[in-house]
Order: sequence, then C-alpha cells, then structure tokens
Amino acid sequence: MHTPNLPFRWDVVTPDQVGGLLDGVEPPPLWYADELVACTGRVIARSGDADLIFVGRSLDSMYDLLGGALADTSWRDRTHRLPLSFSVGGRWVGRRFRRRRIGGPELAQARLILEQLGLSPYALARRARPVAFVDVVYGGDTFGELYALLRSWIGREREPWGVIRQKLRFVGVTSRRDTSPKTWRWQQHADWTRELPSRSVLNVSLDAQVWSYLGDNQVKLTRTFPPRQWLAQVPGPQRDEQTRLALAEAFALVELGRSARARRALVRAITGEPAMAQPWSRALIGQLSGGSG
Repeated sequence: MHTPNLPFRWDVVTPDQVGGLLDGVEPPPLWYADELVACTGRVIARSGDADLIFVGRSLDSMYDLLGGALADTSWRDRTHRLPLSFSVGGRWVGRRFRRRRIGGPELAQARLILEQLGLSPYALARRARPVAFVDVVYGGDTFGELYALLRSWIGREREPWGVIRQKLRFVGVTSRRDTSPKTWRWQQHADWTRELPSRSVLNVSLDAQVWSYLGDNQVKLTRTFPPRQWLAQVPGPQRDEQTRLALAEAFALVELGRSARARRALVRAITGEPAMAQPWSRALIGQLSGGSG
C-alpha cells in the first residue's frame, strides 16, 4: 500500500517555509473579499456544526480566510483540505462521451487519504460531530464521485450506514442567479442525494463573477491532483512568479480573516441564518466577536 503523497502546499497560517519567496511581491487586491466572507459565514451556518472538508482546490481561498478567522477560536482545528480532483477524462464513443473509470489502485489510495483525515467508515461511524464536504458546484459530479467512493467503502467495511448517513453533509457553493420554480438545481438531478436526509445536501450561493474566478480563473497555490496522479510521486513546491502571486494572495486572505472587519462580517452572515438559534452557533459568534484585531 502506498502512503499518501499529496501536492505540496505552504502553511500560510503558521508559515515557516517561505523565507524570501515573497520579497518584492505585491499581494493582489482582494476585490472579492466581501462576497467571499459573507458566503463563508453562510457555509459555516448551514454545515450544522460540522467539521469542514474543502474538496479540491476551488475554495482554497475560503479555507485560507478561515485559517485566519478561526485561529483563536475553538474551531481552529475544524477545517481541512481534501485536495482530490475527480477529473478523469474519457473519450467519445459515437455521440456519447464515456468517462474513464477510476481504477482499483487509485481508489485504494483515495481511501488511504480519507483515512488519514479521519474519514474512514470506522471513524465516521464513531465521530461525535458531522462532517461537511464543501466545494463549488455546477453539476455535482465531484460530490457524486466522492459519495460513491464513501458509500461503497462503508458497505464493504460493514459499518452502520444508518448512523453514518446522519453525519454526512454536502455543501455546494453555487453561482448566484435569479431563482424561480423552474430553476435548475443540481441536487434534484443526482440520484445519490436521495439516500441522505434533506438537510444534508445544501447550497450557498455566491456572486457569479466571484464563483467563476474561484472555480475557473484563479491561479492556485497547489497543483491539481486528478486520479492519474494519486499514485505518482508528486513534485515539490513551485517557485515561479505565478506561484509567488498565489502565495501572496493566500497570505492576504489569512490576514483578512484575522481582521475585526472580516470577523464582524462573518458574524453578520451567521446571524442571518436559522442556525443562529443553535447553541454551537451562538458560542462561535461569541468567540469571533471577542477576538482581537
């Protein structure tokens, strides 16, 4: 069995590896900050007191923001990254596109990565808090692949699905658009979502321009990690100009999260959600409001 060899990412909350890498680099303007902070607060509120697992790379900025905002709270160890991409490619057969199937060794490696995050079937069945997987969502394919991986693993390990299903959340960050009874909603077209309680598959909308930037256009600090690379030797850190700019942006987001302004905005967003009535939410609001900054 291979051990996980995940893409390198600098620790931007307690950095000790950067050295002079950012010398002379101006952090890019966080033009999307207000939208991101408000969305982040709603993600926390709708997660239902869950530990937050950020899937892939699209919401690394939300993860970095929370790294700063939650650093002095009881939630400081409740955010994690699962940098797996489920983009597998495929080929056209006639008029149909057939996705390549993820192979057995690749799935075994993904299970090992999940296990090291405390997300094995055994651990899920016994954890005290729920776990919320968070990602930008258009059609929900990544969530579907991740769910299928977990569901088959749980069945194979014979852990109690009735217990685990109560502890899983999937929070999709969607592009904001005008809503109507005819609005297309990804979870209504995904069969697997019906196997979970309705409260377990939720959406949080984000300004369309910000959503597109984070999901499609932002230069990421971490390499993409599709299935074909899960078993490969991952290269070390990059130090090119694009990486330096991405690193500067990540540091700026951590500092934004530490600011009183951002924490107040997080509190406003959480307060506007039904979760405000829950003791866990009020406790977190008290900690965010009482921190320094």
